[in-house]
Amino acid sequence: MKRVFILLLALLSVGMVKAQDAELEKYKSLFTLNFIRYIGWPDEAKQGDFVIGVVKNSRLATALRKKTAGKKFGYQNIVVKEFKSVENITDCQILYVSNSLNYSKNASVLEAKLKNKNSLIITESKGAITNGSMINFVIVEDKLKFEISAANAKGYGLAFSNSLTSMNNAIKM
Repeated sequence: MKRVFILLLALLSVGMVKAQDAELEKYKSLFTLNFIRYIGWPDEAKQGDFVIGVVKNSRLATALRKKTAGKKFGYQNIVVKEFKSVENITDCQILYVSNSLNYSKNASVLEAKLKNKNSLIITESKGAITNGSMINFVIVEDKLKFEISAANAKGYGLAFSNSLTSMNNAIKM
């Protein structure tokens, strides 16, 4: 009986963690979509489809697809692409790199892939801002926040609006 109770408790804990992860992904996808409006995009980024690439995070890619189905950014259709590895990354206006990939270790490869592409890099890894990320999700006191680096964005031809940098959840780096 004790083993059954422990097993049920373990399963319940796993279920709660998955539910929390799903809720977190929901908020990350909402933030990611809202960031689009607060970025000064150069004319080159406003051509063709508006592509959001997601590296190694199927749950987030699915959430983004659901939220963007049939939607546009200006005149651009929003398209979500999922990349299983760094090698598969193609041109995109936003590249979301999950914590499933060691961003710091792969930063130079990602930088080479996105060179001169006006891409916004969003991450969720500790120390990612110091390695070139522009927006990095972090949990602070059980709240979802994001670190931002206007200097890193400027290097890719992007500019953050004052509205983005003044949000309560923003941590300027």
